[in-house]
Amino acid sequence: MNEYLFKSERLGFRNWTRDDIDPLASMNNDDDVMEFFPFKPSRKDTEEFILRMQKQFTKNGFCYFAVDILGSKEFIGFIGLSEQSYLENQGAFVDIGWRLKKSVWNQGYATEGAKACLDFGFNTIGLDRIYSVASEINLKSELIMKKVGMTKIKIFDHPKLTDYQDLVSCVLYQKMK
Repeated sequence: MNEYLFKSERLGFRNWTRDDIDPLASMNNDDDVMEFFPFKPSRKDTEEFILRMQKQFTKNGFCYFAVDILGSKEFIGFIGLSEQSYLENQGAFVDIGWRLKKSVWNQGYATEGAKACLDFGFNTIGLDRIYSVASEINLKSELIMKKVGMTKIKIFDHPKLTDYQDLVSCVLYQKMK
């Protein structure tokens, strides 16, 4: 059924399909999942995100991948790599990020998936460094960054979050090949 680009022990990573719109839209509507984001994306925003990820995959060979649990084929969210360009004096960079539905939290999926995506980025795509960004108050994501061996570079004000006082201060982590 699902064709995986690569796998970890328990997870399959794949490109997005139209079938992912409803489950991702549902996940994006969860207050806990979206706690550290400025707003909950609408269904239209979710469709646009999936289209953007499909285009990024076609262009770069990577994106924030749709992720399934291998045993059940259950869609649980996304983990992957995305090209970004909002850091001052940085130019384009590759970010690793994740968003998983609440029912699978605290089972090690984000850490396992992030490790697999770092490996994919370094050893399949040939990247030499990967960054990760989270609001400073998002201690859960920062803990994952540490668990996968990333190093904290700085704290900065995110230019796209200036209207959100709770979220604007962000941490930047990096991992090099």
